[in-house]
Amino acid sequence: MSLDPGGLVAQIKAWGQELGFQQVGIASTDLSAHEAGFVRWLDAGMHGEMDYMARHGLKRLRPAMLVPGTRSVISVRMDYMPEALAEAPHVLNDGRLGYVSRYALGRDYHKVLRARLQRLAERIEAAIGPFGHRVFVDSAPVYETGLAEQAGLGWKGKHSLVLSRGAGSWFFLGELFTDLDLPPDSPPPQGHCGRCTACIDVCPTRAIVAEGVVDARLCISYLTIEHPGAIPIELRPKLGNRIYGCDDCQLTCPWNRFAQPTREADFAPRHGLEAPDLLALWAWTEEAFLSRTEGSPIRRIGFERWRRNLAVALGNAPADPAILAALKQALPAASALVAEHIVWAIGRQKCG
Repeated sequence: MSLDPGGLVAQIKAWGQELGFQQVGIASTDLSAHEAGFVRWLDAGMHGEMDYMARHGLKRLRPAMLVPGTRSVISVRMDYMPEALAEAPHVLNDGRLGYVSRYALGRDYHKVLRARLQRLAERIEAAIGPFGHRVFVDSAPVYETGLAEQAGLGWKGKHSLVLSRGAGSWFFLGELFTDLDLPPDSPPPQGHCGRCTACIDVCPTRAIVAEGVVDARLCISYLTIEHPGAIPIELRPKLGNRIYGCDDCQLTCPWNRFAQPTREADFAPRHGLEAPDLLALWAWTEEAFLSRTEGSPIRRIGFERWRRNLAVALGNAPADPAILAALKQALPAASALVAEHIVWAIGRQKCG
């Protein structure tokens, strides 16, 4: 197949739709406008213990440094909003249940998007012959939000996530770095958040410290997923029953009224994690954890952090003799990290 660059882009977008992506755009590799803000964020230490953020430096914003020869980036989005989203407020308001970020209810999105992007690359190769490319899905120093903006997929909202006027923010991003010279799409002329501060106002830990700037050290998603150590005592009560991630900024965003439920069966909730009982989760052995999180993004935090998070949620739960007994029973065999949080939770339950 012989295609001019414009015709090839049109074909790539059509193939992307066939493969299950809701939107496909083309970004240039010039992310220089984002560099100063990223450096300020790093210098302020807002990346917390995510040392890889600083280690890779500006490579994150310079695609051709990460993959030499990169000239264009194909950026894609795939919706993941589950039908179970309607249950989210109920779960958050019931301290006996555990809240898992809606993106993590089904199969690991890294695997789903990576496989589809690889198939997209294969279709391109079948049409034009071999070309230089590499697939990324939140797995390397890639400035995904900037590339998505450049590709016309949306704008960076005040909560730092990409927002689309027609799809809100309940979607995953992925990239295909290429050595092809493709005409880029036009980014939105400006953001459409206006004077709305709903996401800033609702954040339990006040982690959104400026428009589009999140201090990871305060973010519940960081604390429950990325942070390896003890959760700061002053923040534990604010976690409520959030045991893996946090969706508050998305749940309150007015643009998400336009979001559509996912069509991907892989993203459907599994093992009842859309509204799980905390004590039932606390009863899981490590073997049960590994079995029930197989193929899930939750597995990456490991059993120890999982128990740490559950202990905090149980400490925040309504006073219950069954919870207190379960915490005390688990204490002797707990690791030092988990034990610290169990002791805190016992104190909370006794005071409750």
